[in-house]
Amino acid sequence: MCRYSSRTNVTRYTDATRTHRLDPDSFAGGYFRNAVYRHWDPYEDISQSLLEQDRERLIARDQTEAEFDGLRRTLALFGAGEEAVTQDLAPMAYVLDDVDEQMFLTTQLYEEAKHTAFFDRYWREVVDPVAEACGFEVTAPTDERYFDEEYVELFDRTEAAMERLLTDERPEALARAFCHYHLVVESVLAQTGYYGIQSAWSPSGPDVAVEGEPVHLEGLIEGITRVRSDEGRHVGFGMRAVQRLIAEEGVDPDVVQETLQDLLPLVTGTVQNPDSDVDSADLVAYASEKLARRVEIITDSEAELPPVEELVHVEGGRDVSADD
Repeated sequence: MCRYSSRTNVTRYTDATRTHRLDPDSFAGGYFRNAVYRHWDPYEDISQSLLEQDRERLIARDQTEAEFDGLRRTLALFGAGEEAVTQDLAPMAYVLDDVDEQMFLTTQLYEEAKHTAFFDRYWREVVDPVAEACGFEVTAPTDERYFDEEYVELFDRTEAAMERLLTDERPEALARAFCHYHLVVESVLAQTGYYGIQSAWSPSGPDVAVEGEPVHLEGLIEGITRVRSDEGRHVGFGMRAVQRLIAEEGVDPDVVQETLQDLLPLVTGTVQNPDSDVDSADLVAYASEKLARRVEIITDSEAELPPVEELVHVEGGRDVSADD
């Protein structure tokens, strides 16, 4: 591959060994096509009637302001996380040489932006109207009350790991960046969040300790299901990348394990919410199990990655392939 580059000019890649520009049979190429096939619109594909139904059910719910704030905190954390990935992922696309991988990352950036839009829409159309109708304080999803020290530190470290790619070209730096975003933020933290939402707000949620009379928020669950379908690709791409960096680029598996274990306390600190409708102990155990499973797969060069649907599976959740 010949690279003609300048900080002030257009960067162009050419590869005389390829008969075509793309490799549709590559791992990244397949994931790119999957992303195109599963496209959804956060403004149109989550129906207005479902959001109105969620709003009415929350207004009718017998709840304290603190209990409602538990839901708001969960949604604020999700929305901020999606926004952070949208803003900070670009350095990874810059350092990857393979055009198929770059193309896949463009879908990830686009999808994170869609997720940000969904959570913003849900706050505007459901959360704020419920607060007004119930006489609760109307709060912003950016209010500092929703973000504890562990959450802030987790994303500060992740942003730093991504920015480091612009000056550190070692495979270890790339592996750490994948560990931060794709394996901890997108896999363990987000997956645990899905599990908590599915437990508290879906009629088909897993059987865990849930406080109070359950309320089924079908609009929220529909949005989360679509978000999960995207995140499965992101997690799978990151797992494959780290697995390859270990097997082919000589990255020490201990670098991966140490990075993931170092970040786990920040994840558990984030999910331990006394106002949550789900027992925090269940969420911590779930996060720990997910991390252990990810480490087991990516540090074994012979292990096959699970299919996308399995990567985003949540007990009791709707099958993300149900719309196929």
